[in-house]
Amino acid sequence: QVQLVESGGGLVQAGGSLRLSCTASGRAFSALVMGWFRQGPGKEREFVAAISMGGRSTYYADSVKGRCTISRDNAKNILYLQMNSLNPDDTAAYYCAAPLTSTLDVYSDSEYDYWGQGTQVTVSS
Repeated sequence: QVQLVESGGGLVQAGGSLRLSCTASGRAFSALVMGWFRQGPGKEREFVAAISMGGRSTYYADSVKGRCTISRDNAKNILYLQMNSLNPDDTAAYYCAAPLTSTLDVYSDSEYDYWGQGTQVTVSS
């Protein structure tokens, strides 16, 4: 079992920044590929970013590439998502997720087995 708890969401003006955190417990964090997803109002859940176990490889949705950075601290069991130049389209509940396997399509939410409860990000125009 893996427990995931997100934090760091909030209300921010367009152009602002936020850093989301996801604290993991219950299983060796360093052995998990990790991902961020989001679900906006009236929208389906979508991929945001993912990172390999060691942090060397990162993957981003086109919509956030160049504005967001995913990173991890394996010593602290924390996953991060730094988001800059936020715009109202980024308004969503953001979820961190972890899969049971290390070989997966990181872009597909169906590949992930463990999910946090989400943290809300609201960007005002």
